[in-house]
Amino acid sequence: MHSCLLVEMSEPVNRTVLFDPGVFSEPFVDVATLVWLDDIIVTHMHSDHMSVPLIKKLVDKFPKVRITAPADATKHLSEAGIGVSVDTPEGIELFESPHESIYPLSSTPEQIGVHYLGLLTHPGDSHTFSQTKSVLALPVQAPWGSTIGAINLALELKPKYIVPIHDWHWSEEARVQMYSMMEKVFKGKGITFLSVNNGEPIVLRL
Repeated sequence: MHSCLLVEMSEPVNRTVLFDPGVFSEPFVDVATLVWLDDIIVTHMHSDHMSVPLIKKLVDKFPKVRITAPADATKHLSEAGIGVSVDTPEGIELFESPHESIYPLSSTPEQIGVHYLGLLTHPGDSHTFSQTKSVLALPVQAPWGSTIGAINLALELKPKYIVPIHDWHWSEEARVQMYSMMEKVFKGKGITFLSVNNGEPIVLRL
């Protein structure tokens, strides 16, 4: 939901990560049914990407979970009694992906972009980055950016797959229509656009 992704890697990798569990994700992240969680990655501290109550529930169930976050988000989580990893866990590569300006609506937070296991890229709230792995979590709509900008960036970077994120501001009708249009554009360029639905899994064999 929104920018929250649960990525489960089967054997022999056997690793699970949750990206950006924010307030919009709370109805869709069923902590009780999660079997395991190795990592939580928070790209930045905005509430739609970092829900402290939800992260507390996850840490209570998985006390050994590693949390990776930028400095200001780390401070906020620490004040809530939630520890963040000092070192970046193996398989998580951070890259420069600044949060787009949202002035004068709000100040701009610190942000990290993440390559996960050399397979998936999550840039947070950014269209200002220059690299991607095979699977790109692409922010497709936001007050700080445009859908056309997102499409042109993805056409330039040429991932194998696109997982659309950051679409909470669209109505369901708008989401379905825009997904259909983007799917056609990317298909013509050899890129698979995954028209995901909240809470429904997608299996990729990379």
